[in-house]
Amino acid sequence: MIATLADRLAGLRAVWRSVRIYHLDRAHHRAMDALYRRFVKPGDLVFDIGAHVGDRVASFRRLGARVVALEPQPGPARVIRLLFGRDPLVKVLPMAAGAVPGRLALKVNSRNPTVSTASEAFIRGAEGAAGWEGQVWDREIEVEVTTLDALVARFGEPAFVKIDVEGFEDRVLAGLSRPLPALSFEFTTIARDVAQRCLERLAALGPYRFDLALGESQKLELGRWVDAAEMAALIEALPHAANSGDVYARLGGSEAA
Repeated sequence: MIATLADRLAGLRAVWRSVRIYHLDRAHHRAMDALYRRFVKPGDLVFDIGAHVGDRVASFRRLGARVVALEPQPGPARVIRLLFGRDPLVKVLPMAAGAVPGRLALKVNSRNPTVSTASEAFIRGAEGAAGWEGQVWDREIEVEVTTLDALVARFGEPAFVKIDVEGFEDRVLAGLSRPLPALSFEFTTIARDVAQRCLERLAALGPYRFDLALGESQKLELGRWVDAAEMAALIEALPHAANSGDVYARLGGSEAA
């Protein structure tokens, strides 16, 4: 599908809006850094899967980590390259992650690219859902796909992986065959089944424990680490209005956060 001039202008405005929201709020940066400091130390390697306009890349770099950032959308990827293109410790890949290498169709929401997705089920779940009114996936682009296993083979084992790919998180984790020290994946209340499959996959890979942060709070809600079954029940019990958040997972450890 060929983008019209109006589509391109809408996309540029949306990307700039994301830059303002995610890069210019210093209080938000401080909260983000405090959260990721639990998982990331200077010199660590981090994978940012679904990097959007790079606010998490910025946080990981403030913490002294090396970053491999995947962002398949051309507009947001250009922003990351503009911000970090001269940083030798940031590698930006214009790719998606999935269960197997290849190519896939990415459904682009020109007016809100942060919710562009490779998941048809995610789009169906948004139809008529409260809080998702007016969202339109109006373009489709073909993008290259890699896997977490392939990224580990190429760059080494990361200390932390952040996954935020709008309902495709379970397919990203399907491309991982070994436990990693810590990671996060986004969940939404319109696609709770995706979160359940992510939890099942991680539980099969290793003795993970979990906590969660709601929305963009950058705050772990439980203050303790629970098993996959308890986290699954907590996500199922959330009201629809909770909308989204991130599940944080780490291998083993005590229950105290």
